[in-house]
Amino acid sequence: MIKPKHLSPGDEVAIVSLSSGILGEDWAIHKLRIARERLEKDYGLRVRVMPNALRGVDYLYRHPEARAADLMEAFSRPEIRGVFSAIGGEDTVRLLPYVDLDVLKKNPKIFTGFSDTTSNHFMLYKAGLISYYGASVMTNFAEYGAINPYTAAAIRDTLFEPKPVLPILSAPYWHDDEDERIPWCEENMHRAFPYHPEEIGYELLQGVGVREGELLGGCLDVFVELLGTSLWPARKEWEGKILFLETSEEDMNCDILCMLLRNLAAQGVLDAVEGILVGKPARRSKYEPYKEVFRKVVGLEAGRPELPILYNVNFGHANPITVLPIGVRARLDAEHKALTLLESATA
Repeated sequence: MIKPKHLSPGDEVAIVSLSSGILGEDWAIHKLRIARERLEKDYGLRVRVMPNALRGVDYLYRHPEARAADLMEAFSRPEIRGVFSAIGGEDTVRLLPYVDLDVLKKNPKIFTGFSDTTSNHFMLYKAGLISYYGASVMTNFAEYGAINPYTAAAIRDTLFEPKPVLPILSAPYWHDDEDERIPWCEENMHRAFPYHPEEIGYELLQGVGVREGELLGGCLDVFVELLGTSLWPARKEWEGKILFLETSEEDMNCDILCMLLRNLAAQGVLDAVEGILVGKPARRSKYEPYKEVFRKVVGLEAGRPELPILYNVNFGHANPITVLPIGVRARLDAEHKALTLLESATA
């Protein structure tokens, strides 16, 4: 896997809308202003908004080729050092016919985003590039009030000042997006998220030992669109990996989660991986029910009760989040309920 160079002040980064086009809607453009100011003033970056990124929801839905053109141009331009996804959505897989994986491979650079951006991460994985699950423009760089310290530190320690070994600690606080959501509108842009002390931390659902492997995974909601495509890794590619999984804010039914995990078991993925990381559920009401689904499918049905499952990890749709570098080697220590990157996230 090719590891892109870390970002430094003065570098140019591109903002792309590869999924939903809401960044270009009048009611949401203040999110771009917030993110641009932070990227320029706090990180010293030069920001380029790609030509189609602000063309709005309807246009970008009807023109996936325009979204892909922005991605291809951003990777083709040598002066651009990083590409930041605006936000997720539900149909990024439609870009696949218009994406040239050779162009991505020949022009390695930092790429960040999560949720529906999972499809783009699998494109980059297929091209042999390490990419970064987390830190999208609208949700993180434009977080109301300020980027929370946990996420800001994760961005710093992976994308800007990579550490040779990096413990991924449990966040000391959490935000209840289910009951305390702050609607996105310009009137709310100075309202900081209410955060609460984290009382649970990482939980070990099952398993023993210390397992190591390269990180690979994403949003389970998006796996449905990727299964059977050229982007979906063959079983042998899952060998020795640490699989990370999370669910979106769409309140996935436990039966659907069960079926998706059963699909991974039927493919042999659950037999191949060294361990599983499960992101903190976006909806607090699903916290306990999801735990039982993972135990049932992985431990009982798939017959792998020894496989470590570290639960309530801070990535995905539940603030605050860390940044997980796909393709970087990590260690899951079941006894100590610990996750550590064993190499620098960027070069």
